[in-house]
Amino acid sequence: MGFYAEAIFPRVYDWLIDAPHWAKHRTEQLAAVEGDILEIGVGTGLNLPCYPADVQKITTVEPSEGMNKLLRKRIAATGIEVDQRILGGEALPFNGETFDCVVSTVTLCSIPQVQQAMSELLRVLRPGGRFFFLEHGRSPDLNIYKWQRRFNGLQKHLVGGCRLDVDIRGLIESRAFSAVSIKNFYMEKMPKTHGYMYHGVAIK
Repeated sequence: MGFYAEAIFPRVYDWLIDAPHWAKHRTEQLAAVEGDILEIGVGTGLNLPCYPADVQKITTVEPSEGMNKLLRKRIAATGIEVDQRILGGEALPFNGETFDCVVSTVTLCSIPQVQQAMSELLRVLRPGGRFFFLEHGRSPDLNIYKWQRRFNGLQKHLVGGCRLDVDIRGLIESRAFSAVSIKNFYMEKMPKTHGYMYHGVAIK
């Protein structure tokens, strides 16, 4: 990864989504997490203050050293013990059925082999385990979707490989989850091309 990706983008990432309206949705996303928890694509750790008070430990994976550097500062400011792994989500170094919950927040849009990452997170979930997600992706509005496709090249270049038009619903519902619940909305204070959200839980 180059200088922009490691030194500049992590701070851009914080600037873009470290805001009270984002924290509100993060807190709602994480309200029911419990047990052994894995967060994929943890970024700079913006979820850490939003975990329930009884969460004492989580495991995180994140491939960017720049992101992990800022994450370490946030870990130091919380009471949560973090098993921090610098790696991507496509090949998780954990045994099958290790975690009760997997968390993903604006992550699936930027994983190069996202289908493989989905297979991996399903593998490491225990039977009955839950996948909690808050993702942005493809809008059902055809005009907005057209603009998402037009902006994709620039978006991927400037925002860590992020794609605007990922079909999050299809990505999750095509997997062997026993139940999937998804709420869709446009994130406040965001362009519609960038803020069509998928908030929900999938149960293994």
